[in-house]
Amino acid sequence: MPAQDVVLEVLDARMPRASENPVVSELRGRKPCVKVLSKSDLADPDVTRLWLEHFEALDAARAEGSGRVVAIAVTTERAAETRKRIAEVCGAIATPTRGRKTARAMIVGIPNVGKSTLVNTLAKRKIANVGDEPAVTKSEQVVLLENGMTLSDNPGIMWPKIEDPSGGLRLAFGGAIPDAALDYESVALFGAGLLLERYPALLAKRYKLTTLPADADALLDEIGRRRGCLRSGGKIDRHKAADVFIHDFRTGAIGRISLERP
Repeated sequence: MPAQDVVLEVLDARMPRASENPVVSELRGRKPCVKVLSKSDLADPDVTRLWLEHFEALDAARAEGSGRVVAIAVTTERAAETRKRIAEVCGAIATPTRGRKTARAMIVGIPNVGKSTLVNTLAKRKIANVGDEPAVTKSEQVVLLENGMTLSDNPGIMWPKIEDPSGGLRLAFGGAIPDAALDYESVALFGAGLLLERYPALLAKRYKLTTLPADADALLDEIGRRRGCLRSGGKIDRHKAADVFIHDFRTGAIGRISLERP
């Protein structure tokens, strides 16, 4: 970290607060930081706009001498725009040191938040392995970009203890925690309750519901019936129903959804 000029902290646009590793803030100290809201094509655009305004307000109120903190939202669909925007922001807030003309940047973030996808986008080629599960990147690597910027890519790291239970459930629902460590049904029930409250119309459209179920349990059972997640005797297989629901959310099949607001 001391050798870097700017930190690119990748956050999940659907849950910027839950996916923000507090250890990163401690490590970077007063270094400038670009908060890159990845997967913004899966997030509620109105809520993403609120998050960008939130980070802009925090930057305006930063203490004297502190490094700039600028937030941008990116998608994999507009690669050229992403490269241009990050180059512009880094050029504006980072001062190259040790006689260099271009900045050294470090990409950090929690697992499965889109760091490797961003590296490949910036490099214009496949440098880092990507996948739909956490912990794909196993080691640090340094990449020299066409614009001269040196990029340090690192494995996703979680902090030692997640103090906020709801934040942990958001991370699990979004895919930042390995599925083997999850109680799928509990995570799905959390997500079902949240979406019933905030995005009922999207649920009704995705699962062809004329009437919304009364609660998360009923919603999960209804999804199980409509998707054929049944055991012998017609009993709902809650684990399979949970798997269908979580997969639909993570892939954006339900719609553009944000799990938290600033």
